Amino acid sequence: MNSNKPRIAISLRIVKSTTYDETRDALSHDWPKFLEDMEMVPIYIPNNLTDVKKYVSDLQINGLILSGGDSLGQDPIRDKTEKILLEFAISKKIPVLGVCRGLQLINEYFGGDLTENNTDSHIGSKHILNIVDKKFKKILNSEKIITNSFHSNTIHNSNLSEDLKIIAVHEVDNTIEAVSHPTLPIIGVMWHPERNSENFDMDIMNSLFKKNIF
Repeated sequence: MNSNKPRIAISLRIVKSTTYDETRDALSHDWPKFLEDMEMVPIYIPNNLTDVKKYVSDLQINGLILSGGDSLGQDPIRDKTEKILLEFAISKKIPVLGVCRGLQLINEYFGGDLTENNTDSHIGSKHILNIVDKKFKKILNSEKIITNSFHSNTIHNSNLSEDLKIIAVHEVDNTIEAVSHPTLPIIGVMWHPERNSENFDMDIMNSLFKKNIF
């Protein structure tokens, strides 16, 4: 294995087996394939560790992905694990990408909130997003992108953390679809870059985990 490839820790969702009395960690097969294509090494972080910080310290990771799936508060064990991972990454200035739920967790960690969407307009559809951050306009070489969408929770200006800045907003309802931290290498997106990845997804991943732009 090429040791120069970034080692990216990735959080897992918790699922209950329908055939056995056991709890399992899980991750969509889209993620390892996407990271392999990006020449990055996925490092899976279990949710039932006694000492998450020590475990991840020994792995010598170069980045962290807080994966999507399920809502905050649905499983306190996952919430606790991901918050510890985020705290560790912040303390070591390790780049972080939050995806969907992951963005929501980052926003909550920094004192923000979210809104339960009353419609299905953000589920199973594609969105046009306006890029409002100058740095991202340059990175993506565009002022608009079209992304997938699978989330029922939304973030508005009123419940975005004051510690985060807006990268992109939904063209129609102006909900916040991407954010970054002004001084830490942290990005959050509401869409899923691992599903039908676009060039801009790869640009974001490379900028964050390889080029260390943030």
